[in-house]
Amino acid sequence: MVVVHRPALGGREFLVLERSPDRHGYWHVVAGALEPDEDETSAARRELREETGLEAEVERLERGYVYSLDDEPADVRARFDASVTEIDVTAFAAEAPAGWDPALDAEHVGYRWCTPEQAVSLLRYPEPRDAVARTARLLEARA
Repeated sequence: MVVVHRPALGGREFLVLERSPDRHGYWHVVAGALEPDEDETSAARRELREETGLEAEVERLERGYVYSLDDEPADVRARFDASVTEIDVTAFAAEAPAGWDPALDAEHVGYRWCTPEQAVSLLRYPEPRDAVARTARLLEARA
């Protein structure tokens, strides 16, 4: 998972992506799975590029997440071997240039730039909500 942020008047904006209806139509951050022989950092950069068109370095947030596949829709569970019951997620952050906007892939139908609070309120799952909040706190501490 990659939390994308950019400079804005008065602080930072955070990117949230609206998944297409065939992907259940919820708001999320950049996310995806490892490809064979790919490490987490390479996967984060690739997913960032594929889903938004942004070529940027990614910063590991030093916070991982684990979520159960039990509550996922059948089509999502079907993407995994039956022996897989949990998904490990590594969180990253990436800075976009001021004024940059994404070129969305077919997985997404919309996007918004939000304050951290707005982003957290839009995001469906607790893991990306936490990653956005952590990124906001980290950036604030650096300012």
